[in-house]
Amino acid sequence: MRTHAALPWAVPGSTGGFRVFLAGRDEFGRSNIGTIDLDDGMRYVPGSERCVLEPGALGAFDDCGVMNACLVGEEGARRLYYVGMTTGCTVPFRSFTGLAVEQGDASFLRFSRSPILERDPVDPFLTAASFVLRIDERWMMWYTSGVRWTVENGAPKHYYHIKYAHSVDGIHWQRDGLVCIDFRPGEYAIARPFVSYDGTRFKMWYSFRGERYRIGYAESADGLTWERMDERAGIEPSPEGWDSEMICYASIFESAGEQYMLYNGNGYGRTGFGIAVRID
Repeated sequence: MRTHAALPWAVPGSTGGFRVFLAGRDEFGRSNIGTIDLDDGMRYVPGSERCVLEPGALGAFDDCGVMNACLVGEEGARRLYYVGMTTGCTVPFRSFTGLAVEQGDASFLRFSRSPILERDPVDPFLTAASFVLRIDERWMMWYTSGVRWTVENGAPKHYYHIKYAHSVDGIHWQRDGLVCIDFRPGEYAIARPFVSYDGTRFKMWYSFRGERYRIGYAESADGLTWERMDERAGIEPSPEGWDSEMICYASIFESAGEQYMLYNGNGYGRTGFGIAVRID
């Protein structure tokens, strides 16, 4: 982990505190998925860094980097949905959704050397960070879907928003092209959904970008039709410092009756990640 601590996601530690999954970049600029530990006071435990998934084999869909997107299940048997990256010639990158399965010793093994969400007629350009919920026997996924590439100011520019898919096993997904969070004027990137469900209502935090990334918020009664309420996301960039230019890639967790948000700041995680606590 030479640079970055992107896409943080906290789960309870086996001996207290929390384990945070994140994507750090190696000396070649490739993202690897690793973990670090926080103690009960939400303080970083020095020396707790551990890599759990490296980039894939040469020529694979994830040979240029892997980034964690979502964890599903109980410790020892969790599923890790992740983003696999490879470079392109006409565009700077291509991304796909992969799956790895926990082996019981906190290591993860790829379910397949190919992605579980490849490009198709619904998603002809790319798929990226996904969030998966299992509700009874229904598997629901909200994922980043590429809409198009354009050339602006002499360089390729990506456009992606958030779509929905469903499954009976969490592996084979049916995609119907349903858009959950779409662009507002001036936006071109909507990514990294995080969804909670309290039995009656779905809530989603996500990142949206016009000039710079901000954290947005939406609610839904069925998980399919969403109302954007970005003013209720609960957080804005700081006046100065590590998260003064952008905020992005939020995830939510609870501890001792408090609700916390992990998020990245400037540079898409280059300046690390921070913790915010809900105060209302």
